[in-house]
Amino acid sequence: MKQQDFEAGNHKSWHELETAIDKLQLNKLDDFPSRYRAVCHQLAVAKHRRYSAYLVDRLNKLVLRSHHQFYQHHSRYRAHFIRFIGYDFPNALREHVRYVVLSALLFLMPGIIMFLFCYFNSDSIYSVMSSEGVRHVESMYDPAATTIGRERESDTDLMMFGFYIKNNISISFQVFAGGILFGAGSVFYLIYNGILIGSTAGHLTGLGFVEKFYPFVVGHGAFELTAIVFSGAAGLMIGFALIDPGPVTRLAALQKVSREAVKIIYGSTIMLLIAAFLEAFWSSSTQVPVGVKYAVGATFWCLVIGYCLFAGRVKPIES
Repeated sequence: MKQQDFEAGNHKSWHELETAIDKLQLNKLDDFPSRYRAVCHQLAVAKHRRYSAYLVDRLNKLVLRSHHQFYQHHSRYRAHFIRFIGYDFPNALREHVRYVVLSALLFLMPGIIMFLFCYFNSDSIYSVMSSEGVRHVESMYDPAATTIGRERESDTDLMMFGFYIKNNISISFQVFAGGILFGAGSVFYLIYNGILIGSTAGHLTGLGFVEKFYPFVVGHGAFELTAIVFSGAAGLMIGFALIDPGPVTRLAALQKVSREAVKIIYGSTIMLLIAAFLEAFWSSSTQVPVGVKYAVGATFWCLVIGYCLFAGRVKPIES
């Protein structure tokens, strides 16, 4: 490619980047990181093809200025993250509260029903999981066991942290992605997980394994269980947009609702990361008194509920 064509094809992008840097308005360039990478590549191309010294010098200066602004720009990312946690996420939950409530009902009602079945009839658990699965769950929370929760084959909390992240995120993804099947997948996975969790809790409670089971789940449950519900709400939003797109096409309706659903999924993912951390490093600890675990767990539940109800009521001042 001739230099003239090279400049003509990229001049507009260079000019926009230079103008944004001059006016310190990088926040108006949503694709600033990709533009920065592109101009770095274009500088390398210009040097390799031995374009004029003037062009190479211009691109070199633009790369240096972009590099400087790029790392300053990270502070804006932090500000955006703080805004998301403190304002965007809780407001998205309240704005779409009907989906959150529906998701909670689909998750909790089957769980409560199966809890009662398995509590009063221990054999009911076998309609949900295999004999091997039941024995495994019982061994995890047996009062005579030396550990709490899942066996640590790796013998390290850090490895279990990674395991819990993978497990939590996979459940969240199933519940959310199932919404693309006109909501049917989200409904199925919410009911399925509610049944599985409720059955397990009812069976272990009926066996009298409360001293190991509840101190383990109470800490991270506030974040994990609510995140599953929120993921289900995001999936239901997708499903309902496909079922009833209104006056627009299904694709347009999907694009519109996805912007809000993604906010909820991002927030749910953060909650699941917190849950995984607590499950690996706090819930499984045998050194913490049971009373302390219950107190901390109750505090977490109050914080999560309070956050969903009251956080982000006041819009932050734009910088």
